[in-house]
Amino acid sequence: MSATVRKNFVFQKEVASHLEEMAKINGQSMTSLVEEMIEDRYGSKRVADRVEAFDKFLKLVEENGKGLFVDKTIQSIKADMDV
Repeated sequence: MSATVRKNFVFQKEVASHLEEMAKINGQSMTSLVEEMIEDRYGSKRVADRVEAFDKFLKLVEENGKGLFVDKTIQSIKADMDV
């Protein structure tokens, strides 16, 4: 699925020249090159967010000690998450 974004992007002349040159080198259109760069950076951000969330989870487990989920049902864990 594709969507058209109707925005005007104004690049410095040198940056526009670099974009055009990179597109030619990679055999891509400038649009596809920009899309690729955005998705790459967005993917890196998603990974960083997930690592941060996992680190927070590990810290929580360390703070609460071992046996965090002992004598808990899935339903009670979900109920605690909804609070």
